[in-house]
Amino acid sequence: MKDWWKQPMRIIQPNLQVLDTDKIDPDKLAEQLEKMGANTVVFNVGGIYAWYPTQVPYHKQNEYLPRDRDLLGDVIDASHKRNIRFIARFDFSKAEDIVYQQKPQWFVRDADGEPQVLGARRPGPWSLLMSTCTNGDYRRDEVAVPVLKEVIARYPIDGIFFNNPNFLPCFCDRCKRKYDSFYGEALPAAASEFRADWATRCLKDNIEYLHEVIQQEAPHIPLILYYNLYKDNLDDRAATAEMLCTEPQDVLSLGHQHIPEFWKPALSIKLGRTLPDYPSPFGIVHSCPGMDWRHTGLPPAEYRFWLCQVTANGGQIWHSLTGVPDTITDKRILDVVSEHNAMVKKVEPYVEGAEPSNQTALIWNAASSAEGWAEAFLEQQVPFDVVLPEQVEAGRLKAYQVAVVPESLVWSDMFTEAVEQFVKQGGRLLVEGVPEREGLSELLGIKPETYTSESLIASYMRFSLTNHPLQRNLEQTELIPHRGKVTYCQPLPDTEVPITLVPPFSPLESVGAPPERASMAVRETDIPLVLHNRYAQGQVVLLPFALSQLVQEFKLSDHYQLVRNLIHYMTDGNLAVEVAHAAGVQVTVFRKEQGVLIHLVNGAGRRPLTSNITHNDVTVSVSSQWLKSTPRQATAVMTGEALELTEQGDRWQLTLPKLGVWEAIWIEQ
Repeated sequence: MKDWWKQPMRIIQPNLQVLDTDKIDPDKLAEQLEKMGANTVVFNVGGIYAWYPTQVPYHKQNEYLPRDRDLLGDVIDASHKRNIRFIARFDFSKAEDIVYQQKPQWFVRDADGEPQVLGARRPGPWSLLMSTCTNGDYRRDEVAVPVLKEVIARYPIDGIFFNNPNFLPCFCDRCKRKYDSFYGEALPAAASEFRADWATRCLKDNIEYLHEVIQQEAPHIPLILYYNLYKDNLDDRAATAEMLCTEPQDVLSLGHQHIPEFWKPALSIKLGRTLPDYPSPFGIVHSCPGMDWRHTGLPPAEYRFWLCQVTANGGQIWHSLTGVPDTITDKRILDVVSEHNAMVKKVEPYVEGAEPSNQTALIWNAASSAEGWAEAFLEQQVPFDVVLPEQVEAGRLKAYQVAVVPESLVWSDMFTEAVEQFVKQGGRLLVEGVPEREGLSELLGIKPETYTSESLIASYMRFSLTNHPLQRNLEQTELIPHRGKVTYCQPLPDTEVPITLVPPFSPLESVGAPPERASMAVRETDIPLVLHNRYAQGQVVLLPFALSQLVQEFKLSDHYQLVRNLIHYMTDGNLAVEVAHAAGVQVTVFRKEQGVLIHLVNGAGRRPLTSNITHNDVTVSVSSQWLKSTPRQATAVMTGEALELTEQGDRWQLTLPKLGVWEAIWIEQ
């Protein structure tokens, strides 16, 4: 039988406040969760506070727990009666100051030997919280291990989640001894001088130890872990947990100038899906616009858009709410969660067992350049997967037609060999920036000697070849704005140069005055900005400048369109799934044996969204060759509406009459 945690989940986590303990009615809470569409609940159990009568020394019990009954046991029983799975939440990252007074050796010390204190200026009659050391005994045999064993033995929990198992720089004596044993040198006096893998080694040691305890006590209970926890590859996370999660928070309280990018949930889930043969990752979405405003809710339209990206990109939704439904004062939150879970429930039969099916792979370098490409792909409805460099080295590119290498990615020996093999076998490679590695000139289609420009301002890109596909939907302009550094390079004889540089016509201080002298001194050059090289059976397109930076900084439609044109060009104009451009709409594509699932998520409008703007008559076309067989029918999953499929040449086309915030189109084969 399939493990329960490998089946679709709709999680609701009521972030519990100890003062509200007496307001928790287990049966009513379970009923409310069920009505809101949850099939799994995450509930506080232990760590900072025990939400049950604990017998473990130094494990502080919630002083507001009822004395006449076992609240935790009642919540678990009430949940299970409604077929709601129960995940126990633990947080061993902090403890009350009374514990510190008795066991100071368990806690983080700064470089001056002082403990880290939280809440010193917090109003109200609260004790202080102190950060525990990752290597200390609070997180191991003295508290964490006996607490886990106690809970597993006493309660029929279904899963375990470690909240905030973060690493904090610590200069305690145990950390000093451990550092010396790892590296044969003294712990540096400043955290900035720690070895790069120190934080990961400490965290991994701790989580592995606790994971082994869980497996020994109850091997059927899965552990959930954040996948941005360790700094190296995802395999390290997978080795210490059965499921992975991330928190793409929409922190509007940072102010409009720092508003989170629209693509944050989508990209977070794509990163989590890079592990093959692993359960779909969780996307934890907090209902609040920032933890400083945690007692109110996100604007409903913005909230819906954020939530929909999680499932549409192949993740599982995890709602994080401040309190239980009875204590939540912003009731709009409850409506949005219920509406969203209802949509998720409709699409689950189609999502289960489906895998991403995309032509384009974005090789991830954890830098702004990769984010720029992701932003452009999402804005221009280009379906793509994220692939890690180590997965490229393992040969994963063969599943794709096009691979995009962002600027600043390091080309190791194994990576270079894998990429060259990909192109030799017919793959299409799009390279941004000239890599700092010798021996690539033949692959890139340029002569070995290159030069780096100064940062150019008031410069342009010029379409140098008439009626070239890269000018698609830009036919009425010769020039596209350009800014930044260029690597000056010379093409090899057979390399095509469809776009060239127009150098700056003026320094920045005089671009606007006097206009009579604004003429270009040099209207065109042969300096390449886009080069197209045919290499063995494949092709390479080189951009010796940072298009991703232009996308991120200026967000001009011409730059977005150029990105779309590059992918269209590199697939010979035959995108597997093509959606007529609709501003703010994201497209993701999944395939299973019975058919194809196309998600459309609509975030049109100025963020934070105040309303969900409807797009009318959205046209979707699918390549007949990619479908492999004649489609039987198409259905809009959310509305249940049948959609007419028409054959046009080598493509099948349909029109979605209305797109609200999210629709999923199922094409049955």
